[in-house]
Amino acid sequence: MAWVYLLVAGVLEVVWAFTMKQSNGFTNIKYSAITIVAMIVSFGLLSVAMRTLPLGTAYTIWTGIGAVGAFAVGIAVLGESVTPTRLGAAVLIVSGLVLMKLSAGE
Repeated sequence: MAWVYLLVAGVLEVVWAFTMKQSNGFTNIKYSAITIVAMIVSFGLLSVAMRTLPLGTAYTIWTGIGAVGAFAVGIAVLGESVTPTRLGAAVLIVSGLVLMKLSAGE
């Protein structure tokens, strides 16, 4: 169950990163509120996952999901650039996440 909590926490990290961007420096109250709620729930689920998962594994997976997810949302929703270098970096992050999951032994 810890892995499910961690996955949801990572997805919520993507949500709060996107809505923080949309909040325009916390000047848009709707997006600011969504950002804060998503942050609180994301951190809460991360802390629950850390009850059984190692710190290094949980935190690495959480930030990796957030980084790659925000990268994908930036491209798909915000029209950010897609370059071979950026794609290669994302592939390396995902590779690291897979290796971290495999090394967790769970």
